Amino acid sequence: MRGAAAFLAVALATGVAAAQSIMFAPREERAEEYPNHPGRDEAFGFCSACHGFRIVASQGMTREQWDSALAWMSQKHNMPPLDPADREVILGYLAQAFPPRTAPGGRAGWRNPFQP
Repeated sequence: MRGAAAFLAVALATGVAAAQSIMFAPREERAEEYPNHPGRDEAFGFCSACHGFRIVASQGMTREQWDSALAWMSQKHNMPPLDPADREVILGYLAQAFPPRTAPGGRAGWRNPFQP
């Protein structure tokens, strides 16, 4: 009886792990999937070195908010500081491609919980 229980536990664990690896396989992202503005490749390359670019694309912020977000990531998550020229290119892309959003009727849309 003990052998059957052990076999069942291993079989279930293996089956669950196999199912999870199939169900949660991330899709590879490409820069071409995002708005085509100057700086897209640079922003995609820099941001996706640490996290998926979808998290960037899901935001909508002003240039100042994007700048604060980059500073926050450097301070809190040890993101390497950007060269000033590269920072300018990346901020330009983010502000143009992912500006603040408003809901229909001009109401404020989703609010970034990481921005004051």
